[in-house]
This record gives sequence, C-alpha cells and structure tokens, in this order.
Amino acid sequence: MKYKFPQDLYTEVRIEDTKNACYSMQNDDVLANSETLIKGAMIRVFDGNLWYTAQTNDTDTKSIQKKIDELAAIAKPNKAILENPIVKNFSVNKAEILKFQGKNSLRNLTKKDREDIVKHYRKKCIDKSIPEIKVTYPTFYYFSKIKELYTSKGTELKQDYQRCRFSLWYEITGREGVAYGGGKQLWGFNFNELKKHEAEIIEARDRAVDFAKNNTPVVPGEYVCVLAPTVTSVFTHESFGHKSEADFMLNDKTLQKEWTMGKQVANPKVSIVDEGDTLHHGYCPYDDEGNKKKEVYLIKDGILSGRLHDAKSAAALGEEPTGNARAQDFNYGPMVRMTNTYMLAGNDKPEDIIKGVKDGIYVYDWNYGTGQSTFTIQPQKCYRIRDGKLAEPLLVNVVTGNVFQTLFDIDAVGTDLEFFSGTCGKNGQSMPTATGGPTIRVKKLTIN
Repeated sequence: MKYKFPQDLYTEVRIEDTKNACYSMQNDDVLANSETLIKGAMIRVFDGNLWYTAQTNDTDTKSIQKKIDELAAIAKPNKAILENPIVKNFSVNKAEILKFQGKNSLRNLTKKDREDIVKHYRKKCIDKSIPEIKVTYPTFYYFSKIKELYTSKGTELKQDYQRCRFSLWYEITGREGVAYGGGKQLWGFNFNELKKHEAEIIEARDRAVDFAKNNTPVVPGEYVCVLAPTVTSVFTHESFGHKSEADFMLNDKTLQKEWTMGKQVANPKVSIVDEGDTLHHGYCPYDDEGNKKKEVYLIKDGILSGRLHDAKSAAALGEEPTGNARAQDFNYGPMVRMTNTYMLAGNDKPEDIIKGVKDGIYVYDWNYGTGQSTFTIQPQKCYRIRDGKLAEPLLVNVVTGNVFQTLFDIDAVGTDLEFFSGTCGKNGQSMPTATGGPTIRVKKLTIN
C-alpha cells in the first residue's frame, strides 16, 4: 500500500486523471475549440460518525499523505470502526481494468481530428437550400478518465472510461412561423464509431423539417400510446430507475412501504435491470466506494425484485450493496446512481404492436422526461396511428401518467431492445449512463 493510513479510522483516496476536448460551431462561426487536462484527488476519513473530506490537485504520494494526516488529526479514533455497518459494506477488491488505452484512446486525438469530423459532417449533411433551417450547431466532444481508489481496508482499484459524441442540431422555422428544434447525436466509445453516419443524420434532418412543416396539434385526451425504444428508455430511467435509487427512501417510510420486495408492480411482460458490466455508456465495473457492480433486477416478470444501493443506504435498509455509488469527479462524494438501466426485450414484433392500435399515438422521440409517482415526457415528435398504420405528424406538448398504473397498462413489449447514451443529473452531479428499452404499447396515457 502506497499510503500510511491512520489506525481506528476508515480512509479512502480517490485519484482521477481527466482529459476532455470540444469543437463546436454555430453556422460558420467557431464557438469553442478547447482541450482540458485535470488531475485531482478526494481524500475521505470516516470515524463512524462523520466524514472528513479534502480535495487536492497535488496527486503525488507525499501531498496526499499530508491530507490524510490532516483529516485524521480532526477525526475521533474509533476502535470499532471496522464493525460500523457502513464500513462493513465496503468490500475489498484489487483490480486493474483499463479498456481504453493504446490506439483507441481518445487522448490520442488531435485538434485537426476534432475539426475534420465537424467539417466533414457540415459539408455532407447541412443543406443551405432548405429554407426552414435557420441555424445549425455541429459539435464534437470527448471525455476520458483514469481513476484509482485506495482504502484502508485494502482495496486497490484502477479503471478507465471514455466516450465521445458528435451532434448536429438545427433551429427550424415551421408551420405558422413556429420555431422547432431537431437533429441527431451520435455516441461512441471510440472515434471510429462516430464515422459514416451521414445517412442517419440526413434522415433526421429531413424528418425534423417535415414535422415542423406538417404537424397538426393534438386534441387533448387519453389515448392508446406506442412508445418508440428511445421513449421507453427515458420512461424506464426517469420514472422507475430514479425511484429504485434507495437513498431517496431513507427518510420516507411511506415510500419504503410502497416498495415492498416481491410485490406485483407491473404487467408480467415487464422486466427492468441495472448492470454495469456490459459496454454501454453506464459501464462501471467497480463503483466509487470500491464495490463490484452487481446485476440488479429492479422488476422481474412484473415483480418488484431489487433496488440500487451505496454502502450507506444498504446498511440503513439491511440489504446488500449493489455497487451503485458513483461520483461525478474528485470534487464530489459518491451517491446512489444508475449505470446501464433498461427494460428487457419482450416477444412482440414492433410492427404488430402498431397494427394492434385502431386509434392512438406513436411517441417517436423526446426532449426531456421527469418522474416520481407521476411521470412527464415532452415529446419532440409524435405521429397519429390510424387503423394500425402511422399517419400524420402530431404536435404533443406533454405525455403524463401514473408510474405504477402505466407499468400495469403495458400490454405489449417489443423484440427490438435498443440502447442509448445519456447524462443523468442528480443533486448537482452529472453522470454518464445508458438507457434502453424496446417498443412498448400502453393502454392509456394522458396527452396534452
């Protein structure tokens, strides 16, 4: 062990080496062309009652040891610290998992690489002859992190993460001069994953322009709704994933009673899982407390089966940690966060799900979603379903429903599971996550 940890206290050191870069434009003007390198560490000492924390950008062993000693001097030694329920939940792991080094490391990209991909997609995908498109925003961004964790119980972990994104967004003037947004964003773990998507970007552009020109306002009411995979994914994340984060219920006895394990909470066709091992953008083999990320079925065949924990929430509720303690960076302490959270595929063909609707609404994509007991999704584009076929574009301001009632009202789950990359915000911290889901049909949702 490289540090001398104080006796009768629990101590952890989390060191991070981060690099990110961005190149963005607005029409013909460059808005940003930046590259940032940050090294830093969070040191935490726990005496069984309070946490004592410090951050530093001096990550050499001597400087971090000095911070450890300073924190230990103000903490109260506790001979029973290893019997503390939270400390007992910190498992001991040693591993080095570096998936993003070598030739595919985003840190190898040059300023020219960033500029070239933006210029390429501008040339291929922006058509200045389309009068409805008023402003364009092409952007490339990448993020790379190597982090280490050392604890006084013996954990020694080193792991890395990276992802990149190209996006092309438009401001479009549509029917009756109303302004709309639209576009396409691409995510990848390496640079090559962002290449050769011209056809997808152009299709998204043309669909957005067509929608802006030809949509009709919906008549508010309750409708049978078919959710596209991306909409199912945000419903799963916002409406059920956040409710599964156990720190929300520590001081809420009503919520604890509502969330009794083994309770039927959804149609038996519905299963939702959170896991961090597969290479989607919530990839997280070990969390920021050093616990191995477990696969957790939140709902299995309609039955409430699990929830997400850090060491504290698991100790408070008498359950096992699930490896979901994550921190945005070394300036923040970890808290319960999702990783790869998705609704599993079912057995219904997507085309049959739509065919089964006489009169309803197809929710194609979304701008934002929120949810606790009641969820809200603001769609970007919707389409009417008439006699089992997609019809005219439909302007919908908001889709809402009760979370549990909606889970019971899902009567078809498609075979077409897709994953999406996202960034989840909670209590001032942003984390990379993956969402996922198939096409689903809901018997009734409120549309305005």
